[in-house]
Amino acid sequence: MAINQNDFSVPIPEGQSGQKQCQLSPEDEFDYSQRGQWLRAAVLGANDGLVSVASLMMGVGAVKQDAKAMILTGFAGLVAGACSMAIGEFVSVYSQLDIEVGQMRRENRTVGNQEEKEREQLPNPMQAALASALAFSLGAIVPLLAASFIGDHKVRMGVVVAAVSLALVIFGWIGSALGGTPVVKSCVRSLLGGLMAMAITFGLTKLFGTSGL
Repeated sequence: MAINQNDFSVPIPEGQSGQKQCQLSPEDEFDYSQRGQWLRAAVLGANDGLVSVASLMMGVGAVKQDAKAMILTGFAGLVAGACSMAIGEFVSVYSQLDIEVGQMRRENRTVGNQEEKEREQLPNPMQAALASALAFSLGAIVPLLAASFIGDHKVRMGVVVAAVSLALVIFGWIGSALGGTPVVKSCVRSLLGGLMAMAITFGLTKLFGTSGL
């Protein structure tokens, strides 16, 4: 007697089908985009503080051997840069917040828990501003400390370059670890960008300083 195979079926418990295919590692399950806002502000602030203040100090050091002038220039750059970063980040994120709030109102997404959940995901302008200013200050302190205890001018310049290079690699590694991006690529990009900025500032300042303009 022939048996029709279509008459038999094996029940599969719900939730077990495709379980192996759906299992993800903790790294795959984590959404790195959730860190995007504060990570961008922190990494940008730290690198900007490090590179801009170091470049200012290298520019002054190209035409003056006075350690006091070099350090005062760096400190002024720290204060001005931190304020500028904080204000710029606050205005930028606040504009983004206004856009997202307006979009929520147009779509009438104001129902109970859904509204609270979406409000938690909205950008925080003050948090972004403080993170940016703090990160800028931390980055700017590196060349200031490196130059503060060295008397000889040439040694001081070399120590600043070495300290800034090391900090650039560290910042690149931190950004890579937090953002889930390739470590080597992030570090090399950060290092080369910083060295180029310092070299260009040093060279152009030296050129104009010696030309008598």
